[in-house]
Amino acid sequence: MQNKITYKNIIFIFLGLLLNQCVEPIDIDTTILEDAIVIEATITNEYKYQKIRLTRSLNFTDDIPNNETNASVIILDDLNKTYSFQEESPGIYISTNKFMAEPNKKYQLQITTSSGKIYNSQVSELPGTTTIDNLSATNATDNLGNKKISILVDSYDASSNSIYYRYEYEETYKIIAPNWTFMDMVADLFPPFQIRFEKKTEEQQVCYQTEYSNSIIQTKTNDLSEDRVSKFEVRSIPIDNPIISHRYSILVKQYIQSLASYTYYKTLNKQSSTENLFSSNQPGFIRGNVFSVNNPNELVIGYFEVTSVSSKRLFFNFKDIYPEEPGPPYFSECNTSAPSTRTLPGESDPSDLAIGINDGSIKYYTRNPNYPNPLDLNAGPYLVVSSECGDCTQLGSNIKPDFWED
Repeated sequence: MQNKITYKNIIFIFLGLLLNQCVEPIDIDTTILEDAIVIEATITNEYKYQKIRLTRSLNFTDDIPNNETNASVIILDDLNKTYSFQEESPGIYISTNKFMAEPNKKYQLQITTSSGKIYNSQVSELPGTTTIDNLSATNATDNLGNKKISILVDSYDASSNSIYYRYEYEETYKIIAPNWTFMDMVADLFPPFQIRFEKKTEEQQVCYQTEYSNSIIQTKTNDLSEDRVSKFEVRSIPIDNPIISHRYSILVKQYIQSLASYTYYKTLNKQSSTENLFSSNQPGFIRGNVFSVNNPNELVIGYFEVTSVSSKRLFFNFKDIYPEEPGPPYFSECNTSAPSTRTLPGESDPSDLAIGINDGSIKYYTRNPNYPNPLDLNAGPYLVVSSECGDCTQLGSNIKPDFWED
């Protein structure tokens, strides 16, 4: 499944509330969930290797997934064609061949665990297909009047067959280390405690980081006069967020959902936004469209979704949106310091500078223009900064993404 939700949130959000009357209700079981399989399965109309994730929850307080390994996973269509999956890594199952969900076909997920338990999904089919017409970024303010950048989606289906929409995004941003220098310092930890300089051999000034949406983003058009998504905000970025300091890119994916899958995700989202998931009035466990063949009363977490997807990418610079603003601060404060280079005669302990350089907590920046300082005899001859201020690889990758446009 493409959605990059943290494991704890996946477990939490499967505890649900009934929706209001404008959306079909979902059956909720109030049985206490002690051990349940967790199934994340979405196949799309993209021709690719499809992915399914299987885990098992033993305790709601678990942060690390208990992967369901060595399972047999297949998808069967209504023409009896089988799409097989193999376990690529613990709990992650990838289709052995590329394939895509096709219109007017019905699909069913079938899982057999290593212990012999069998799980099937209800039959699902591909809903309508609608492309993203426009993806834009604009300046805006939040409810408190704080400046932000809004990422907006426009989409239109003239046939009015889409109606239910879910969104995910991947955002990639450029990081420029503010205190980068082309030289690295090497400081020996053992006598005679020599300090020398070497030219950097890898890119440490400009890096890139990619992050994924971790929430459920949905909208619907069934209460509108036409099936049109207009200026729908899929991402809101405060103006002081350092990810937009320089160049920023976002890839937005639009999924068309059936009413059943929309309702299911809507319920999950409503539950996960509550302040206390373990309150005394907690209604219980949301049943999806996957069930146990061996034991109809077994609780199964998850939903098998067949969906069409459209994507669009956007690039912008901070100054494109806010030309008069100074820009966000860096990810951390980048203050300089001058660690001591002093070592006591006959002692084998390295200096503070040597220790910091070798443990990677600091990076050389420049020479100390105030050395020697009679008011601070411990100040050394070199200025250093925290490692992330002089080396962008502490925060991202120095490999430029293939899609990147400067």
